[in-house]
Amino acid sequence: MTWGLLLRVLFFSAVGLALAASLTAIVVTGPVVVRAAALDFSRIRVSRERLRADVERLCSEFTPRSYLDTENLDRAAEWIAGELGAAGFEVSAQAYRVGALGYRNVVALRRGSDPGKGVVVVGAHYDAYGQFPGADDNASGVAVLLELARTHPAARPPRDHYLVAFSTEEPPLFGGDSMGSYIFAQSLLSRGRAVDRMVALDMVGYFSDAPRSQSLPLRLLQPLYPDRGDFIAVVGDLRSGRSIGRIKRGLIATGSIPVHSFRAPAALAPVLWSDHLSFRRLGFPGVQVTDTAFMRYSRYHTAGDTPDQLDYERMARLVEALHGVLWEAGDD
Repeated sequence: MTWGLLLRVLFFSAVGLALAASLTAIVVTGPVVVRAAALDFSRIRVSRERLRADVERLCSEFTPRSYLDTENLDRAAEWIAGELGAAGFEVSAQAYRVGALGYRNVVALRRGSDPGKGVVVVGAHYDAYGQFPGADDNASGVAVLLELARTHPAARPPRDHYLVAFSTEEPPLFGGDSMGSYIFAQSLLSRGRAVDRMVALDMVGYFSDAPRSQSLPLRLLQPLYPDRGDFIAVVGDLRSGRSIGRIKRGLIATGSIPVHSFRAPAALAPVLWSDHLSFRRLGFPGVQVTDTAFMRYSRYHTAGDTPDQLDYERMARLVEALHGVLWEAGDD
């Protein structure tokens, strides 16, 4: 082989590797959102104080909230239902049983002007793992859900908006037909309701500006993401690219909080470690919005997951951004 030929082989090999790496980066971090219409929700008054109070209440009055603590779960469900009802939503309890134990999802509905359009679902599980307080996991998601309901515009949306507090997300029931989110998604399927998109709010309260506060599942991904845990992530499987793009577009439209996305094969379990799994199992769209859990938060599933660890200012910004998601869902 001549030097000229060798150089050409090396050059084209390098170009091929660079192209492959670029395409992989686009797949993992994408889809890329080139443009998002700017939205102004300045008249919406999101309350950091209410967010904090909701998290503290869930972590004190209704703890523990494991699948065995059905009395606390029932009391939490009643309180959540009252808050969603006071926000002007139609509220119902979806009761179900797992063996000898009874549970319920709290379902809040704001009816849209066109029943034929697919519904929008934003959900958060209110149970917690073991005997732990579960501030980030997942009192944070419930608090954001409640504040989203309280600040929901009075105008009727084009699509039905469901805000749902799910039970039985945590182990040992995670991944099966006994998850509250699966029960709810199955009910939509049985009624022939199409889902335009679904967002699972799970661990959305911990942020850090410290260098190297954000870890990643693979070291080779480090150049693709910030090393500070100061952003919110949209996570889904490889087939959820369209959903990820639309949710991401809605979140960044308000300019409230930095947003990054991650997708990977469904076999890579963490991309489906929340209630969106239930919807994906039934063929519905579904993604998770998260602070990335244990990739950032060392107190995940520990007694240290307490309300004082959370950033209520950034949680408030997330509520604002989620209004962008609801606008995006109802405006196409």
